[in-house]
Parts: sequence; C-alpha cells; structure tokens
Amino acid sequence: SECRWDGQFLLNCSFTRISTIPEDIPQTAVTADLSYNNIKTFVCSGGRNEEWMLKHLNLSNNLLFELTLTTCTNLPILETLNLSGNAIHTLTLDMPTPAHGSKKYSVVDRLLPALKVLSVERNNLKTVPRGLGLLQSLQTVHMSSNAIQQIDPKDFQNCSQLKDIDLRNNKITKIHPDAFRGLNKLQVVVDLRENALTIPLPHILVSWNFFQLEVYLSRKAW
Repeated sequence: SECRWDGQFLLNCSFTRISTIPEDIPQTAVTADLSYNNIKTFVCSGGRNEEWMLKHLNLSNNLLFELTLTTCTNLPILETLNLSGNAIHTLTLDMPTPAHGSKKYSVVDRLLPALKVLSVERNNLKTVPRGLGLLQSLQTVHMSSNAIQQIDPKDFQNCSQLKDIDLRNNKITKIHPDAFRGLNKLQVVVDLRENALTIPLPHILVSWNFFQLEVYLSRKAW
C-alpha cells in the first residue's frame, strides 16, 4: 500500500485513501495512523491470531458508522484509541450474550486492558456507550460534538480510573445525580459546555462529593 513505515515503530497510512485496515501491520509497530481515509469497518482481530504491539491507534476522520470493540482481544497494550470525526452511531463495548437460555447477559472481561484514552468526538452517538466500565484502565474519555441527550446512573458505572470527561457540544438536558458516583479519581474536569441542561447543576454537585473538581459550563437554559 501507500503506507509509510519508519522501519521501527511508526506506520503512517494517513491520507492514503485506503478503505480497509492493512493486513501486514508490522509486529513491532507502536503507533498506527490510519486517519483521513475511507475505512468503513474495523474489526480488531481481523482473522489474526497474533497480538498487535500497538500502543496508539488513530482511526479518526474515516467512514466508520458502527463499531464493536468486543473483538479487541489482540491489543493487550493499546493505550490510546482515536475514533473522532467518523459517523459512529453505535459503539458496542459489552456483548449481550444469553446465559443458560435465560434473559440474563454476560459481558466481555478484560476488554482492552491497557486503554487509557478513548476519543469519540464528532460522531453521531445519542447515548454514552454502554460498558465503559469494562475498560479498566480508562482515564480520559472525549465525547464532545455528538448527540448525547442525557447521562444515566449506569453510564460511567465501574469507571474507577476516570479522571477526565469531555461532554461538550451535545444535547444533554438531564444528568442523573448518581451519574458520577464512585468516580473518586475524577478530579480533572467534567466539561459540559454547549449543552442544554434544564436542571440546577449545583444540586447535582452536592451529591458528587469531590474534593477538587472543575466543571465548565456555558449557554445554560437556567
């Protein structure tokens, strides 16, 4: 392909007009930049049995519209995943698999165990992706410029390592008082600018009970 390989760690496929993930990503690659292309689908395993040694994967500004991360069992040390600037309306992190013929569901265990930063800005998400708590190392999540309408109590459940949440420029009108409960490391910022909150946020802040927290607000109906 027209991808450029530095011979050691960096694979640069940006602006090469590829429509699929290259099958010959070198085993030693630490960073893969696949941004600004025509990629419509992404399956982590892709039929590969060996593990990728990638730490940074950039899939921004492609044509992704539906994405499942439950197959990402071969990216054990991936730290940053950039999916911004696509058309993603569904991002699946957990897998609803019937257990013993019942309506109960099991979830994927140890999904992307090293992932620290997840960027999903400028997509078409209407809800916070369910199952973020499966990303046990997740520290930063960027979801600005989507169509998220409310924050529910289970959206960030079990996200014990989260420090930074960016929710700017969505359509959020409601935030459940328990939405961020238990996130004891969330001490950097909750960015809620350019939303349409109709509830008195100070009432919610009392329930958050953080020692130090920056909350960015603007253009509020109240």
